Amino acid sequence: MNILFVSEDLSGGDLAYRLKKEGNKVRLFIHDKKQRKNLKGMVDQVEKWGDHINWVGKKKGLIIFDSTGFGEHQDRLRKEGYSVVGGSAMGDKIEDDRHFGKEIMEQCGIITIPSFPFRCLDEAINFVKKNREEWVIKQNGHVSKIYNYVGQMSDARDVIDVLETYKKNNKRDSHYIELQKRIRGVEIGVARYFNGNDWVGPIEMNVEHKSLCSGGLGPKTYEMGTLMWYDDAIDKNILFQLTIAKMKSYLQSINFRGDIDINCIVNESGVYPLEVTARFGFPSTQLQSALHISPWGEFLKAVADGKSYNLRYRKGFGIIVVIATPPFPYVAISKRYNVEGTRIFFTSPLTKQEEKNVHFEEVSRDSKGAYYISSSSGFVLNVSGVGKSIREAQNKAYRLAEKIIIPKKFYRNDIGTKFLEREGNLLKKWRYLQNIDIQ
Repeated sequence: MNILFVSEDLSGGDLAYRLKKEGNKVRLFIHDKKQRKNLKGMVDQVEKWGDHINWVGKKKGLIIFDSTGFGEHQDRLRKEGYSVVGGSAMGDKIEDDRHFGKEIMEQCGIITIPSFPFRCLDEAINFVKKNREEWVIKQNGHVSKIYNYVGQMSDARDVIDVLETYKKNNKRDSHYIELQKRIRGVEIGVARYFNGNDWVGPIEMNVEHKSLCSGGLGPKTYEMGTLMWYDDAIDKNILFQLTIAKMKSYLQSINFRGDIDINCIVNESGVYPLEVTARFGFPSTQLQSALHISPWGEFLKAVADGKSYNLRYRKGFGIIVVIATPPFPYVAISKRYNVEGTRIFFTSPLTKQEEKNVHFEEVSRDSKGAYYISSSSGFVLNVSGVGKSIREAQNKAYRLAEKIIIPKKFYRNDIGTKFLEREGNLLKKWRYLQNIDIQ
């Protein structure tokens, strides 16, 4: 199958590589010029994705978009008769405009957390001074993270200080700010693929780990690792029924075709959505590659064409871990410490199964077949493991991580541990997870 893969920042690069390894002919376009150095020698890249539409064809081919921002193109191409998967224009909006996403969830009958949008920092600061409690600072879009902060103090002194510091140091910056009331509980995501008409495949349950350091310490990153499992007991999954299941009619109305996720805070009082991800998730898509038995090409083609599909997958749990080097996550200092060109070694040759569980990000391959870091941000690759238990999945992922030699590499060594030891049991106690064995 001819597949045109359109990527914003290469967050779906591993998927493009795996589609090629399945035997598909893949052409990859990367919008972010800094990321175009990556996956050289692994996936064929093109300079203008629009020039390759005819190569795809309207019946047998497939066009994939891995990020928001391309929704209008997706809607237009579908009307022209092409098979397209990734999202839609209104799907982009419910993610990129947090307040709009909140309004849509409320219209669908989903309980939401009180949140308030602000167009400038002064307005946000004055609001917090008048409403002294714990607040979470967020930005629009899935890339912008500079302002994000989770308040810790009941009188909001820390949130006010953070906002004032941002104002002082970013005078030319007028980013949209969203203040969301902090709700304490267990954070867990619920996701599923939608084909424009109906749900496809099992429910995806995921637990993100955004803090840089083990134990949940350090600054927030895009993601340092994820725990995931699939659930096909659709009617019994309370978290699904209380969240994205209620959005079915809306997703039909916007012709959404792709993976959609709602990240929630759950406690004994209820389920409270935090935000919508209306695109391929990262690194959840990479972890899905480890869980799937069915070919990606077949599955995504069915989703794009509005068809049902019996997705075959591995039972149990999956773990994925980000392997990074300095300067990550502080990419701005990359000129002082540039890792580009660093070779990647393995203590021994990877088995075929281990190869499937290494998910390359900012990596390329030279003419001799050797892998090397091909960008300067330090965001190198992910490793995954799948097992009948969380411990087994962890052991597989971390054994593989130890096998990879990258100078000054680092990673969290506790992905899934907090859920295993505490949070999973709380969710079972509150009767949200009755049909899985945490251990």
